[in-house]
This record gives sequence, C-alpha cells and structure tokens, in this order.
Amino acid sequence: MSYQFIITLGLCASLLSCTAQKMEFHKNKVIAHRGAWKASPHPQNSLASLQAAIDLGCEGSEFDVWMTADGVLVANHDADHDGMVVEEVTYAQLLEKPLPNGEKMPTVEEYIKHGMKQSKTKLIFEIKPSGVSKEKGIELAEKSVAIVKKLGAEKWVDYITFDYDMALKVISLDPNANVAYLRGDKSPQELKDAGFFGFDYSIRNVKKNPHWIKEAQDLNMTVNVWTVNEEEDMKWLLDQNVDFITTDEPEKLFSLIK
Repeated sequence: MSYQFIITLGLCASLLSCTAQKMEFHKNKVIAHRGAWKASPHPQNSLASLQAAIDLGCEGSEFDVWMTADGVLVANHDADHDGMVVEEVTYAQLLEKPLPNGEKMPTVEEYIKHGMKQSKTKLIFEIKPSGVSKEKGIELAEKSVAIVKKLGAEKWVDYITFDYDMALKVISLDPNANVAYLRGDKSPQELKDAGFFGFDYSIRNVKKNPHWIKEAQDLNMTVNVWTVNEEEDMKWLLDQNVDFITTDEPEKLFSLIK
C-alpha cells in the first residue's frame, strides 16, 4: 500500500469526521420560542431573532408559518401583520410593511436557508392551522414538507402543529420526519400509534397530566413543554428530565442548566 494512498485515506477520514461533527446539534433542552427576542429585543420570528438563538447556543429555535393568498410561506406568529391578515394578502403586500428592525418578513425558504448556515441549532417549524379552510391548512402542510425536502433541510427541521390532520399529513408525506402535536388532547399512546415523534404540550396541560411525561418516555417519545418562563416551572421540568423546554427566556433557562 503506497504512502500516497494512506495519506488520501487519512484525509478522507478526517473530512468525514469534520462533517459528522458539524452535524452535531446541541443537546441542552433549550428551545427559543419565536427565536431569542425578549432580552435583546428583536422582532419575533425574524432572522435576527433566529440568529440570536443560534448565538446563544439553543438546541432549537421555534418559528411559525402561514401561507399568503398567493401561496408564499412566511414566518410570522400572528394571523395578521400590521393590520393585514396574512392569508388574505399577497407577499408583495406584506413587504410594504417591514418589521420593526427594518427586516422584511422572511419567507420560510429564506428562514430555513439562514438556519442551514450552521448545524448546532435545530429549526422547530410550527405549521399554523388555516383560518380560511381545512383544505388550505392541508395545502400549507404539503408545501411545508415540499420546501424542506427541496432545500435538503430534513436534518435541521422538526415539525409541530395544533392541527391533528395537518400533522398526520406531514407524517404521511415524510414518515421519517420528527412531528410533535401541540393541542394536548391526545395521550402519548395515541400519538405513538399515529406515528408521532413526541408531544409538545403547554405547561398547564403537563401539570394537569404529569403522568404523561413518564408514559411518553417509556414509549421512547420526546416531551416538549411550552411556553415556560417561570423559574419554578423550569426547575420542575428539568427534574422530570423532559427533552425540550420552549421558552421566551432562553437566557434564564441556560442559567439553570449551567
């Protein structure tokens, strides 16, 4: 075996090792709700708040997705933006009113591409139920999966939604996707049987049904809890060893973990 061949093998192994390291996402339970926006004021769901969550070292950054009247998927929490109902206007109309920091409202494609510049913080993709029709909601779910596949972003993206049928549509389109349910009206066993990755329930719901944490863990499902801003609740969830804690105050949660 020649020295040149050995050196080549060594270089390939080194490159593979580096690639693997680059895809090692953080494992610290911290999910920034709509990005990191509260302590260092950035608009929620903006690229700036996403970058702030990445800079903090969060395991994930959650963002909310709607579809405009002309079929563009955008990141915005509320159903409306500055007096305009997102589903009833075009993306061009939304661009007429920038975010408070001067950014334009990001398309989902722009948001995901920004997140894919790194491989430490995952993108928690919340698909919003449509206020127009059930059919529009299913179309949004279909387009969401299509964009993620088009960008090759499957390793970065976990899906969440309040709409059970939309969640099932995502699972059917990508059985390997991590999909969690938000509404809180299904037991861990029901979700497991339907192909879900885990549940993502409110702190109020989880406190009402604390046994669901262990049930999910016994089923090898993930447990995420939202939106947790009180230190007492954070400590309790850390004691329960939940997988993720979604918060408006990731800095506070980091202080408890570290």
